Order: sequence, then C-alpha cells, then structure tokens
Amino acid sequence: MSDAAGEVVITERHGPILIVTMNRPKVLNVLDEAMADALVAAFSGLAADQTIRAVILAGAGRSFMAGGDLARFQSDLPGAPQTATKLIDRFHTLMRLIKAMPQPVIAAVQGPVAGGGVGLALACDLVVAAEDASFLSAYTKLGTSPDGGTTWTLTQLLGPRRALEFVLLNEAVNAQTALQLGLVNRVVPKDELMETARAMAEKLARGSVGAQGASKALVQAATHGSFDAQLDLEKQNFVANAGTADFREGIAAFFERRPPKF
Repeated sequence: MSDAAGEVVITERHGPILIVTMNRPKVLNVLDEAMADALVAAFSGLAADQTIRAVILAGAGRSFMAGGDLARFQSDLPGAPQTATKLIDRFHTLMRLIKAMPQPVIAAVQGPVAGGGVGLALACDLVVAAEDASFLSAYTKLGTSPDGGTTWTLTQLLGPRRALEFVLLNEAVNAQTALQLGLVNRVVPKDELMETARAMAEKLARGSVGAQGASKALVQAATHGSFDAQLDLEKQNFVANAGTADFREGIAAFFERRPPKF
C-alpha cells in the first residue's frame, strides 16, 4: 500500500516491511494535528497484522522531525493550552501504539531533530542515524516542558543527571555523541541511511515475531520492575514461546545446522 506523494504521511509496503514516512519536508516535518492523525492511522492495527514483521519510520527531506508545529500556537496564543491538549493526545496515542506493537520499529533519522522529534525517535525500538543528525530538546527555551515520553526515555537511556542536562541546557548532541551515549544504535553516511534501515528491517523480518515481541515487552518491563518480578516475566514468556511453531522450527534448525525459517 502507498499513499499519494502529496499526503502528510506516506506508507509503502515492501513484503513484510512497512515504511512510514513523515512528508512535510518544507517545514522539517514538524508535527501538526493532520500529521499526528495520519501517523496514528498508519500505526493503528499493525499489532494485529501478522503479515507485517518490521516497520521503518522516516522523515522526508533534510530532517526526521524538528518538533511540533509552533505556527499552530502562534496563530492563537490564548488558545495554546487547548491546542496543546489536542496535539499531545494524538502524539501520545502514537507513542503508545509503537511501544505496544510486537513488531520492531526502526527510526531512520537525519538532520536536525528537536523537541517531539527526539521523543518520537527514542520511542522506536532501534535508531539508525545519519552522520548529519543532531538532537536538541528545545522545550525549556520555549517556556515549557517536554512531552512525547522524552523525559522517560532520556532518563532510562542517560540517567537522571544527563537527562536533565539535555533538557535544561538545550545543547545539541551530534550523531557520534548520541551513539556514545546510547541514544542511537548506529551512525551511517547520509546516503546509506535508508539502505541500512532496510537491511536491518529485512533481518528482523526473518525473525520470530512472537519471540521478538516478547523480548521487546520484557526490555520495557525491565525499566520499572524488580529483578525478582523480571525473572517471573522471563519464565512466563519463555514457557509461552516454547509451545509455538517458531520454537519448534528454531530447535530443528539448530540441530540441522541451518538458518531457521520463521
């Protein structure tokens, strides 16, 4: 499936891989209500679609996403709280969809990424960054605090002190520093960004959706649960997976010395 190029979000199906592209390149893909709605529509229902095994989230043009559309607030400053409520509700629905779906979601990130763009990239399971990518909080410069799960993901990945430094000092972090800090998984030349993301998605698409989905959920649970509780969750998920066709195929492939066919 593929939307017309004039749409604010373009979806392209490549076998078991879905590529979702934010398509407001002239304004660096800043988020407005229309794009938020289109993103929610693109991700809704994916969790139940067993034919899609990996998703790539990308941004058209020179930026992945440079945050929210501030022009929406400027046009009606007295109504800013109402505008923020509507936009954030949509945005956070998207975050919850990405976190809840069993399929891995890869963010392919380039250029200046700011505000909600940082939160969106970090909400994805894996992040591939172009060498020109940079990450900036920007919220407190605008007189507000972060949204999009940014404070949660930054704190999990960086720890509270570095998370606060990123949010309060508003100093841009380049791609290599982001790699060293653990904000992204890989940094590649800009012209290799989508090729690398596609190769990663193809590898994931050959894997077991059940096993990968369980692993994704376990890692998320580990960020707030106790070690003892995590042991129980790991046992529950392993036992559940042990009864699946994927597990039987994995064991057979191991002893037959061949790649598994999930």
